[in-house]
Amino acid sequence: MQLDLGPRIAALRSTLADVVAVVDVDGLKTRIAELERQASAPDLWDDPEAAQKVTSELSHAQSQLARVTSVESRLDDLEVLIELVNAEDDEAQAAESAAEVESELKGLQKTVDELEVQTLLNGEYDPRPAVVTIRAGAGGVDASDFAEMLLRMYLRWAEQHKYPATVMDASYAEEAGIKSATFEIDAPYAFGNLSVEAGTHRLVRMSPFNSAGKRQTSFAAVEVIPLLEESGEIEVPENDIRVDVFRSSGPGGQSVNTTDSAVRITHLPTGIVVSMQNEKSQIQNRAAAMRVLQSRLLIQRREEEAAKKKELAGNITASWGDQIRSYVLAPYQMVKDLRTEHEVNNPSAVFDGDLDGFLSAGIRWRKRDPEA
Repeated sequence: MQLDLGPRIAALRSTLADVVAVVDVDGLKTRIAELERQASAPDLWDDPEAAQKVTSELSHAQSQLARVTSVESRLDDLEVLIELVNAEDDEAQAAESAAEVESELKGLQKTVDELEVQTLLNGEYDPRPAVVTIRAGAGGVDASDFAEMLLRMYLRWAEQHKYPATVMDASYAEEAGIKSATFEIDAPYAFGNLSVEAGTHRLVRMSPFNSAGKRQTSFAAVEVIPLLEESGEIEVPENDIRVDVFRSSGPGGQSVNTTDSAVRITHLPTGIVVSMQNEKSQIQNRAAAMRVLQSRLLIQRREEEAAKKKELAGNITASWGDQIRSYVLAPYQMVKDLRTEHEVNNPSAVFDGDLDGFLSAGIRWRKRDPEA
């Protein structure tokens, strides 16, 4: 048996070389050494928030370096295995080894593709943590339930990648599900990865809330913004905001605590509202809410500037629209992204956090069509 996999391996090595050049392996090693020095400081955890950032960035950098170096090593091992297969006289043994080679090659292709996608995350805010807000749309109780399904989906995705995720605020619907929820994923490149999820999501299923068992279509909106470092770039005068305080609550409206620690900030000029109830004190919740408000205002300002530039340039093109993905549970099973055409026939896996295929396809699509 003769395996001729040279062209496929050469293509993988070529793509990997491009990845290594973009990643800057030497620079990454230098950054890891600096982060390790910071992480070993005896007073690191005197500031838990800063310590979390250092350890999170270190973990991400080490993981990225390990993946790159591991692919190089695995490619070398694979070429040796191919030589052994081609020199094998036992046909049965050769066939078994050939199957092992094919499996490893597919695994390497998947890993290299994922690494390549990461190199496309070179936008200004892509390296930042993400703040995601999900809001139930049209569809009544089904929409509220769908919003909660999406919340669980993203939290499961974060859990699978070992990304710290915190629900910052949630408003529960009366019968089932949520009216809205805001959560933070505090990991490097969380915004770059999840930014392609922004838009309207659509669910089609046999409604569990309809006694007639009719098929129901419902919608939920997903907003994704980067969580920015505190800076003076966006100043919010006190006269421009209204601050309301209230007691945190959970499903069914039961009290979570007996003090007015939750905070709602309304930005009067724009109408943007940010609520926080995750932290234990009113001061902490206000600080967290202000940080998210500043992030939203900065993104809004950048979007307005970009829209103005498009208008001045006469570049007003039709977009794909807000609806980005359909989750169909009846009469057939399918999840399909309407921008990238990426689809899978296992909605249960997607709702359980299996989103990487959709994220990769979305990032590649955005790179091809940056105006979309």
